[in-house]
Amino acid sequence: MDRLFAPWRVEYLTQPPASGCIFCAQGDDRELLIVHRTPLGRVMLNRYPYSNGHLLVSLNRHTAELNDLTGEEMQELLTTVALCKDVLIKASKPDGFNIGLNLGKAAGAGVEDHLHMHVVPRWNGDSNFMSVLADVRVLPESLWATYDRLKPFFEEAR
Repeated sequence: MDRLFAPWRVEYLTQPPASGCIFCAQGDDRELLIVHRTPLGRVMLNRYPYSNGHLLVSLNRHTAELNDLTGEEMQELLTTVALCKDVLIKASKPDGFNIGLNLGKAAGAGVEDHLHMHVVPRWNGDSNFMSVLADVRVLPESLWATYDRLKPFFEEAR
């Protein structure tokens, strides 16, 4: 039998769930996995990614409603998503992307009350039997290695 080791997940298994909104949390950017800040928002790594480099783009203002966004917020959200795509192309050379919003629990939103967009880099052949048979994703790079690899690309883009 083959074994998959993911020692960084023990923190998830042993720590009580975080209280509050992950998109409103304040503190050390690296600890929060924030790779980039904009005047109205932030870009952070997804702690439970579908693939390495899975980014979350959110605005600072806490709202779940797309229709509540101002024109300036909508523009910044999409401009930041485009920046994320450009950074991931340079840093990771993916073959494609899944980009979108999950609005509401029925749509798969893990954080329902703070609107955010997913930018998921994809590679030809990145789906394998593990997701289908074992409901497991195999990620070849740790979150911290991904953070350290992507952060300079965002700093260069400023």
